[in-house]
Amino acid sequence: MTQVNLKGFRVAMLVTNAFEQVELEKPKEALEKAGATVQIVSPVNGTVKGWDHDKPKDDFKVDVPLASAKPEDFDALVLPGGVANPDKLRIDEKAVQFAKSFANKPIGAICHGPWLLINAELVKNKKMTSYLSLKADLTNAGAKWVDQEVVRDGKLVTSRKPDDIPAFNKALIELFAENLKGH
Repeated sequence: MTQVNLKGFRVAMLVTNAFEQVELEKPKEALEKAGATVQIVSPVNGTVKGWDHDKPKDDFKVDVPLASAKPEDFDALVLPGGVANPDKLRIDEKAVQFAKSFANKPIGAICHGPWLLINAELVKNKKMTSYLSLKADLTNAGAKWVDQEVVRDGKLVTSRKPDDIPAFNKALIELFAENLKGH
């Protein structure tokens, strides 16, 4: 595979406390290795705490507080999962509006991450996957849910769980590379 160069491509990873740590770390690492600039955006100031399923793990520096984040400063959005993280974000109006502003830009969401996309009204008529427990929520919001490790529909890439991260990362990099033209 040809080495993709995402130099100049700016990615926001939107999280709050209790995100699934590996779902932030591994995509962030893969995107940065491909040359993208990845920043953690959060409604929490200072640091946010990652989790390993049900156990607290590491702290991560928030690069851009959500209150001052400008969607026009980013080319794409990535939404890690965990249960508490997207559940908190989807009831935070600033987070919902921030996600909604990426309607015409590339978005990646893994595990429970698509919950926020429901509230941002970005799932209707989209073929998607997620953690199994979101199937009814996504279907009720108008998505066409399928059980696959990675699904791409237009500028939206979704995956089910941490085991799917390699496929998720590959699909994200491909999508972002296609959207790098014009930089």
